[in-house]
Amino acid sequence: MSAIILKNAEEIELMRESALIVSKTLGMLASEIKPGISTLELDVMAERFIRDHGAEPGFLGLYDFPNTLCMSPNAQVVHGIPNSDPLQEGDIISIDCGALKNGFYGDHAYTFAVGEIDPLTEKLLQITKESLYQGIDAFRAGNRIGDLGFAIQQHCEKEGYGVVRELVGHGLGKTMHEGPEVPNYGKRGRGKKFVDGMVLAIEPMINRGTHRIKQLKDGWTILTADGLPSAHFEHNVALVDGNPELLSTFHYIYEALGITSEEENAFRKHPLTA
Repeated sequence: MSAIILKNAEEIELMRESALIVSKTLGMLASEIKPGISTLELDVMAERFIRDHGAEPGFLGLYDFPNTLCMSPNAQVVHGIPNSDPLQEGDIISIDCGALKNGFYGDHAYTFAVGEIDPLTEKLLQITKESLYQGIDAFRAGNRIGDLGFAIQQHCEKEGYGVVRELVGHGLGKTMHEGPEVPNYGKRGRGKKFVDGMVLAIEPMINRGTHRIKQLKDGWTILTADGLPSAHFEHNVALVDGNPELLSTFHYIYEALGITSEEENAFRKHPLTA
């Protein structure tokens, strides 16, 4: 992974623009996710939407990835390749999306329910999303990478969930993956110290069972080793005046799904645009 590259105020605003294109893409997809639709159909919609908003798909061709979205249902953790199989009632689907505009990347993810899902899986989604905000709250000047990872890890492991070790969050900027690596586990007081100008993609990847994973022969798709479901949520966050500031948002998803939430309020200083 490359070096840590601090961003100035102007660059952070450009990154906010890229992040919000991803946010709006996920919001558009939220209205389309239902039993019978394929992940490949959703992928085509996302590519068109991103290009129509003056950006380029951030994942398409990156490291030779073949699509616009990483689409990972059920026991797939991340990096699933879209295909023509229809989604089924009771599935969950992690959608990870990137966009490149003005030379900067946006990159974030949400795990959606397809119709009604079982209570155990619903709780996995809830706890994983809560852990994301626990991690964001630990992203403050003077804290360290280990503090952020510890916050996510303890929130999930107390529920008996497995915290994936091999896959981590990362810095974000003119390249998709900058330093530092941001594990979802750690020890307090360890690792690099946070300073203003850092922009991170914080992304807990949490399994209902074991933390262990395996990879399919396609070279991309990551699965839980025990076949139990996995959840993945991701935000882009800048460190401004010592405090975390969200660049991405789930607002457009919640708007599409009729959900009311105040979870982002503590980390948002700028009003969202339509």
